[in-house]
Amino acid sequence: MIKTLLSTVAVSAALVGAAAAADLPRRAAPPPVIPVPVFTWSGLYLGFNAGYAFTESDTIRTRGINTLGIPGGANLQANVDNGLRRPAVNVAQDGFTAGGQAGFNYQFTPGSGFVVGVEADAQYLDLQRTRRETIFNPAFNPNVLTNTYRSDVSFLGTVRGRVGYAFDRVLVYGTGGFAYGDVDRTVVFQTAAPITYAGAAREIEIGYAYGGGIEYAMPTDSFLNFFKANAVTVKGEYLRYDLGSRNVFVPSVGGPGVGYVSRFSTEGSLARAGINYKFGSY
Repeated sequence: MIKTLLSTVAVSAALVGAAAAADLPRRAAPPPVIPVPVFTWSGLYLGFNAGYAFTESDTIRTRGINTLGIPGGANLQANVDNGLRRPAVNVAQDGFTAGGQAGFNYQFTPGSGFVVGVEADAQYLDLQRTRRETIFNPAFNPNVLTNTYRSDVSFLGTVRGRVGYAFDRVLVYGTGGFAYGDVDRTVVFQTAAPITYAGAAREIEIGYAYGGGIEYAMPTDSFLNFFKANAVTVKGEYLRYDLGSRNVFVPSVGGPGVGYVSRFSTEGSLARAGINYKFGSY
């Protein structure tokens, strides 16, 4: 009787344990781990920029010449030596600049690592200055002399390589390459009222440019991402350009062979901010 009772209790306990175990929740599988995309600077980009342009050493240097040996031509250099036609005139300029750029970057290791690329840009430059001065020195010339100098750089384009290092979404880089620009130069010398000597030259000049900058990649859902690009980047950049020097012949209005030569140097700097829209790899 006792054995039967114990057996019944044991079976009941087993049934209760099994039922309780059946009521326990099943262990859920761990959620899948979704890797966070690693940002890369690789890809094509297009963008815009604007900033401040300025020149530091735009000096026009003038000398008198007499290529045909015409009598009296030697007086032209005397005018320069005595300051009636200035031997050196500074026409430093500053103004607004705006333009656009396009380029391609390649990053060797996504995340942090070296980045190389190429960029082309085109800029409007508000670099125009006219300097006019009136000189009267009766000890050397009884006339009132008026000298007018004009220098205008209205356009600048560059094609440059870029090399930098990315700290995830921050890129620090240096850049350098080819530069070209539209340069207009004019010199007018008057003796009393009539224009006595005048010369001008407008050329597409070529040279080089170099500089550096820092760029930051914003989140893809930035409010600036109007074009649904893979990334939006903002940058600050300094660029220096040098388009070389050119002589402008300033001949006599009355005849050839006598006049002045004014030498213009064209170089300056851009300090600008920009925004790029990157398309391609994340």
